[in-house]
Amino acid sequence: MSTGIIIAIIIIVLLLLVIVAFAAMYNGLIKSRNFVDNAWSQIEVQLKRRYDLIPNLVETVKGYASHEKGTLENVIAARNATMNAKTPHEAAEASNMLTSTLKSLFAVAEAYPDLKANTNFQDLQKQLKDTEDKIAYARQFYNDTVTKYNNSIQTIPRNIVAKMFGFEPKELFDAGPEEVREAPKVQF
Repeated sequence: MSTGIIIAIIIIVLLLLVIVAFAAMYNGLIKSRNFVDNAWSQIEVQLKRRYDLIPNLVETVKGYASHEKGTLENVIAARNATMNAKTPHEAAEASNMLTSTLKSLFAVAEAYPDLKANTNFQDLQKQLKDTEDKIAYARQFYNDTVTKYNNSIQTIPRNIVAKMFGFEPKELFDAGPEEVREAPKVQF
C-alpha cells in the first residue's frame, strides 16, 4: 500500500471519529434538555395538585370564617397567578406568593377551634402538607437537572456543539426570599 492511501484511510478514520463524537455530544445535550423539561413537568404536576386542593380548603374555611373574606380572596388570587405563570421564574414568584397567602389562611384557622377540629379541614391540611413536600422535592430535582444541563452546555467541548445548535441555559427554580422558603405550617 502506498503512503497516500494509508494517510487517506487515517484521515477518513479520524473524520469518522470526530463525527461520532460530535453526534454523541449532540445526543447527550438533547437528552439533558429533555430531562430538564421532564423535571419541570413534574413540578407542574405537583403545583396542579396544590391548585386543586386550595378551592376545597377555602370552601371549608369559608363555612367557619365568613368575615375573613380578604384572606380567602388573596389565596384565590395567588392560586390564579400561579396557574397563569409561564416560565420557571414566574412560577417561582407566584408560588412564593401563594405560600405566603396560605400561611395567612392557616393563621386565620388558628382563631377557629371548630375549624381546626373539622375532619375535612384536617384532611386537606395533611394533603397540602404532603403536596408541599412533593413540590419541594420536585424543585430540588429540577434544579439539580438544570444545573447538570447548564454545566453540559457550558463546558468544553460540548459548549461548541451547544452554541452551534442554539442550546440555551435554563433558569433555576428560586424559592424566593427567606421568609417564604418554608412550607406553610398546616399542623397545629
